[in-house]
Amino acid sequence: VNLNNISIMKFLPACLMLVASASAFAPILIPQTSVQTTPQSKAIHNHAFMMTSSSLRMSDTISTTGDKTPTAKTDYDLLSLPARGGRPLKVAIAGGGVGGLTTALYMLKKGFDVTVYEKTAAFARFGGPIQFASNALSVLKEIDEELFDRVMEKFTFTGTRTCGIKDGLRADGSFRMTEDSLDYLVNPDAPADWFVKFPLRECADLFGLPYTGVIDRPDLQEILIDECKKLKPDFIQNGNGVTGYESHGRGKGVTVKLADGNTADADLLVGSDGIWSSVRAQMYKEEIKGTSKDLKTRQGNKYSGYTVFAGETVLSTADYYETGYKVYIGPQRYFVTSDVGGGRIQWYAFFALPPGSKKAPSGWGGSVRDEQSDPEENLVDYIKTLHEGWSDEVMTVLDATPPDSVEQRDLYDRPPELLRSWADGNVVLCGDAVHPMMPNLGQGGCQAIEDAYILTEILSQTKNTGKIEENLQEFYRKRIVRVSIVQFLSRLASDLIINAFDTPWSPHDEKGQSWKSYLTFFWKPLLQYLIFPAQFAYLYSYYPSGNMEKLPAELEKVWKTRHFE
Repeated sequence: VNLNNISIMKFLPACLMLVASASAFAPILIPQTSVQTTPQSKAIHNHAFMMTSSSLRMSDTISTTGDKTPTAKTDYDLLSLPARGGRPLKVAIAGGGVGGLTTALYMLKKGFDVTVYEKTAAFARFGGPIQFASNALSVLKEIDEELFDRVMEKFTFTGTRTCGIKDGLRADGSFRMTEDSLDYLVNPDAPADWFVKFPLRECADLFGLPYTGVIDRPDLQEILIDECKKLKPDFIQNGNGVTGYESHGRGKGVTVKLADGNTADADLLVGSDGIWSSVRAQMYKEEIKGTSKDLKTRQGNKYSGYTVFAGETVLSTADYYETGYKVYIGPQRYFVTSDVGGGRIQWYAFFALPPGSKKAPSGWGGSVRDEQSDPEENLVDYIKTLHEGWSDEVMTVLDATPPDSVEQRDLYDRPPELLRSWADGNVVLCGDAVHPMMPNLGQGGCQAIEDAYILTEILSQTKNTGKIEENLQEFYRKRIVRVSIVQFLSRLASDLIINAFDTPWSPHDEKGQSWKSYLTFFWKPLLQYLIFPAQFAYLYSYYPSGNMEKLPAELEKVWKTRHFE
C-alpha cells in the first residue's frame, strides 16, 4: 500500500530502527536467580524424565479474556514438571535444523516428550559454517553447560580480532593492518585500506559475553543430536517430514500429517522447517514454493534484490591471525571474507542481480547440492569479471578457490509478521519458518536459538493443556518486536552497502567521485561512533546467562593457543 508514494512497509522499519537505536542504551537485562540443587531434587528431576505418560485429569474453570463469567468446566491434562504431578507435555517439531534441534534439546531437558520429524533421510557431513554472535552463545550456555562447552571446543572466534569494512578498490593487496582514521584526508601517503571497524569485542565486553565466532554446521548438528539422544535415544525420525496438521482446539492437541502418509498426535506442533516451511504454508494459506512469474515472490517470501555466491579456500594471508572477517565495499556490490577455522577462509560475493540469474549450484545450509547451469563455465573467472578493478586481495582469495566449490543462492526474506500471529491453535512457527532474514549480521541462527529458549521457558510454566494456545500467543508477543528489529537491521545492512555505499571519496585520487562516494565518506563517523555501537549493543542485549565475568577471556586464551598451533 502506497500513500503519496510513501511505502508503509518502508516507514514501519524506519520506526523500528529508531526503537533499535534507543534500545541499545537500555539493554534487556535478565534477572538471575541462584538455585541450590539438592540430591533429592535431582532424584525428582530424573524421575520426571522416566515417568510414564499416564494422564492425570483435572477439572479447571476457565474464563475468557475480558469476561469474568466462568465457562463450562472442561477437563484438561495436567502437565508435569519435577515435583509436580501430571504427564510430560508431548511436542512434535517439524525440521531438524539448528533451531529445531536446539528447541528439542531444551524441551527434553525440561522433561517434555519430544519427537523431531526431519525430511532428509539421514544427516550427512555437508553444509558450511554458521555464525554465533554473543547473544546466541549466552542462550546456549543457559540452555546447557555441556552443550556450550562442546560448542566451544569446535568454535573459531572472529570477534576477538579486527572485523570491519575495507575499501574494495584502495586496499593495497598486501593484506596489511592499518588504522581506520581520517589521516588520509591531509596525508596522501596515509593508507586508506580500512574504512571502519566493528566494535564486536567492546559490545561483548559491555555485557560480559563470549565473542562472536563460527562453527561448522555438521559439527553443531552432531553435538545437538548427541545431546538429545542422551535424553531420548529415538527423539528424531528421519526421512519423514511434516506436510500439514489439524489443530483440534483448546486443550485437545494437534494431529501431525507426515510425508509417509501416517499421522502423529501431540499436544503442540513447532514449525521449525525453514524458509520453505510446510507448516507456515498451511497456517498462512501459501503454496509450498509457489513462485510468481517474475520470481520476486516465492511462498510469501520477497526477493531481496541480491544474489550471493560463496566459496571456501585454504589460504595463508599476512593478516590471517589479526582479522576475523572483512567486508570489501565498492560500486553496486560487496565481497566478504571470514576465517572459519583450520586455516580456511570462506568468502561471499553479493550482487544486485535479477532473481533467477543462476550460474552456480546451490547446496546452502546443508541442503543437497544441485547441478551447475553450465558445467563448462569457470565460476571463479566469472566472479572475477564482476570485480574488475578491485583490490588484489579479492583476486588472491578468488584465485585460491576451486571453481567446483562455488555455490549460489538468491536471497529471499519476508517482512515482519506484525499483523499475523506466529501461532494457530496448538501450532507455532519458529526461526526461518516465520522470520527469515538477510545473512549480513549473522543473526538468522541466533534468533532461532532465542526462539527455542523463550518458547521452552514459557511452555515449562504451562500447568495444563488448556493453557497451551494462550501461551503460544504469549510467545509471539514476547518475540515479535525484537525479531522485527533484527530483521530490519539485517535487511538495512544489505540495502545500505549496495544502494547507498560506494568507494569513499578521497582528495588524492579519482576512485570515488559519485554522489554515493561523498555520502559514504560522510557516513564514516556516524557508523563508527553511533550506528555500529548501537546496533551491536542491541543485538547482544539479550543475554539470559548474565555476565560471564572472566569466562570470555579464558575461552579466548584457550582458543588462541589452538589457533596459533
